[in-house]
Amino acid sequence: MMAGASGSVEEEGGLRAEESPSGGVDVWSDAVSSHAPEHLLVMVHGILGSTNDWQYAANEFVKQLPDDVIVHCSEKNMNTLTLDGVDVMGERLADEVLDVISQKPELTKISFLAHSVGGLVARYAIAKLYRHPNSTFDSKAEGTICGLEAVNFITVATPHLGSRGNKQVPLLFGFITIEKVASRVIHWIFRRTGRHLFLTDSAEGEPPLLQRMVEDYGDLYFISALRAFKRRVAYANADCDRILII
Repeated sequence: MMAGASGSVEEEGGLRAEESPSGGVDVWSDAVSSHAPEHLLVMVHGILGSTNDWQYAANEFVKQLPDDVIVHCSEKNMNTLTLDGVDVMGERLADEVLDVISQKPELTKISFLAHSVGGLVARYAIAKLYRHPNSTFDSKAEGTICGLEAVNFITVATPHLGSRGNKQVPLLFGFITIEKVASRVIHWIFRRTGRHLFLTDSAEGEPPLLQRMVEDYGDLYFISALRAFKRRVAYANADCDRILII
């Protein structure tokens, strides 16, 4: 690979990776084409992760679909910023996506691919970015994500209902007593994100955040946003991954 003058990195096979003005890394084909890619794929890493986690996959997507897709690897929640809580990270990701879209007026479609807690962050972000359908007469009409057609929403090993119960955390060996202790101290290590994952963040009479995210809640359209996507896929690990919303 060879670094370019403006922070871009040119790779073999006609791929170009460049730091996005909004943060993160954009990957697209450098081959001559009659049109710019219209489909944005946003890739979101997991806890304590970074843009490097998705770099290989981003390159492969662009190799396979050089004329169709531009991939954005999010960086607004890298490393210890992933400990700030699902809601805070979701707000950051939503702002990042808005910035990317504003820089690329040719975009018409959007998809998300997220790993682990990144799936929760992406779900929060799309709830912020959801736009109601323009038609008030078609009951089957779906909304959009920032005005873009929502295509794929894919999560990999995401604890959609949290990490409490059902032997979700192998290190706790499935013992209820150990899990109760862990739920009281998890915030010492994983801060607000730990509270969200263990459902210990309820306050002022509201249920924990992950429980609120199973429906449209207040001004956040968690379920409506998911319904807007043509395809919704949740991939689970073969072991210790028993709580998923499919």
